[in-house]
Amino acid sequence: MNKPAATTPLPASLLEALAHYDTPTICNAMEIVAPERRLIGFTTKPLVCPFPELPPIVGYARTATIRSVVQSALPAAEQAKRRIEYYEYVGTGFGPRIMVIQDLDGPDIGYGAFWGEVQSNVHKALGCLGVVTDGSVRDVPQWAPGFQALAGSIGPSHAWVHAESFGGQVRVAGMTVRSDDLIHADSHGAIVIPKDIAAQVPAAAELCGRREQPILEIARKPDFSLEKLKDALKRSAEIH
Repeated sequence: MNKPAATTPLPASLLEALAHYDTPTICNAMEIVAPERRLIGFTTKPLVCPFPELPPIVGYARTATIRSVVQSALPAAEQAKRRIEYYEYVGTGFGPRIMVIQDLDGPDIGYGAFWGEVQSNVHKALGCLGVVTDGSVRDVPQWAPGFQALAGSIGPSHAWVHAESFGGQVRVAGMTVRSDDLIHADSHGAIVIPKDIAAQVPAAAELCGRREQPILEIARKPDFSLEKLKDALKRSAEIH
């Protein structure tokens, strides 16, 4: 297990400002603030979102890896000890938190669900806002209210599911995440926002919106024309 890095939390007002935007808008803003990250730092493979109506979530990553097609090699007493250590890791550090869990079962990824009625409610009580995983989830009707989920699949059983490790680097749906990374997620997917540039992202998101407005306005009008679109594109490019 790797301990979370000791860093200073970002202002709560900044996290609230970031949560005002959906994840695609945050991705657009990141292209302005950190163009070198245009191909990295976000999910690139499809994930299932059972609760698309929930608003975006922003929080600090808690990472873990799981397996379900084989039993844990640890004795029962050690498994119980490890489970407590896992919950202590999840429930401490800066908040709010978002779980990011990688399933290590290769071709059998998602075979057994770590997430369901119990884990969603426990993790919500521990200060988490949701989970991003390439594994499976279940118990969707009994899920903790307001707890977001992005998952590789939905399935019925937990098989032999158990946490293999926690606190280290994981890779989920193409997104590499380290413990305490700042995560933004909604029904579209998730993205890592480097904390040293996070304060620049809301203004960049607003800029993206202003640049889109002239184009959207003409596209939605009944008198749309190609000439008017050309003019809108020109006006959009001049917005800074």
